[in-house]
Amino acid sequence: MARGEFETIAALFKPLTRGNPAALGLRDDAARLRISARDELVVTADALVSGVHFLDRDPPGDIARKSLRTNLSDLAAKGAKPIGYFLSIARPRAWTDRRMTAFARGLSADGAEFGVPLLGGDSTSTPGPLTIAITALGTMRRGTMVLRSGARPGDDIWVSGSIGDGALGLLVATGKLRDIAVRHRAALLARYRVPEPKGRLGRALVGVAHAAMDISDGLVADLGHICTTSGVGANVEIDAVPFSVAAKLAIERHPELRKVAITGGDDYELLFAAPPSARAKVLKAARACGTSVARIGQFHAGASKVTVGDRQGGVLRLAHTGFTHF
Repeated sequence: MARGEFETIAALFKPLTRGNPAALGLRDDAARLRISARDELVVTADALVSGVHFLDRDPPGDIARKSLRTNLSDLAAKGAKPIGYFLSIARPRAWTDRRMTAFARGLSADGAEFGVPLLGGDSTSTPGPLTIAITALGTMRRGTMVLRSGARPGDDIWVSGSIGDGALGLLVATGKLRDIAVRHRAALLARYRVPEPKGRLGRALVGVAHAAMDISDGLVADLGHICTTSGVGANVEIDAVPFSVAAKLAIERHPELRKVAITGGDDYELLFAAPPSARAKVLKAARACGTSVARIGQFHAGASKVTVGDRQGGVLRLAHTGFTHF
């Protein structure tokens, strides 16, 4: 039986770090390197593949923007300020110069919006699908990076924005959910194609949040990653999870989509732990950043397990907790 993603990392790639503390044991979404007595460099990398992370028929500019924004979302979760990125792209023959021009324009627009220049990279041709790999760099005050591993028993579980739009947007992109209004389908599709990294909020949570990561594989799965690295368990109240108007309407018509919304991924919202004493600070930071946040549960001592329940004391049974690559 083949190893899963995280088992492969632990068994085959973690030994390659040779114990270098900058790698954080390959248990986080970034590495950190000291660059001065005061500052450190935060480095993250993501690869996106057509048919896995986006659809080949998606607008090239949107594909470019999603590729960059998923990396900026990782930096946001660490509390780092982005300073630039490297791009490597494997381009199939079907990707004409016209499509590549539109792709570059998408990167240009986001580079201007987020203040991140392209610093270098590589390009090659491929007989396979379009594959994009970006390495993003950020900086922050030394020793302040928000790790996955800092959640403590009693900490509140918080999320930014709304959950499930990305997963439901993928359904729209593949021709489903035709029974909801066009404007709501468009809203879900936009969230799937062009996520919004919460950089300002991430930086505002430095010194407030005990742990954080962004939600890419699904709320339940990614919360499980925090639990595993922090050595805690988590209880989530499903009725407290924030859903957008479009997602609520889709769930009302198809109740089974509630599970899809919390396990499907592609949200790129922040998921973080903070002590109850910091609730006012969290809300103040969110207001200052123009971002909504919701407290959806609590971490507890015990097995590294996520339980999703409702206000009536019921437990939601989940066939799977999120997206897996292998």
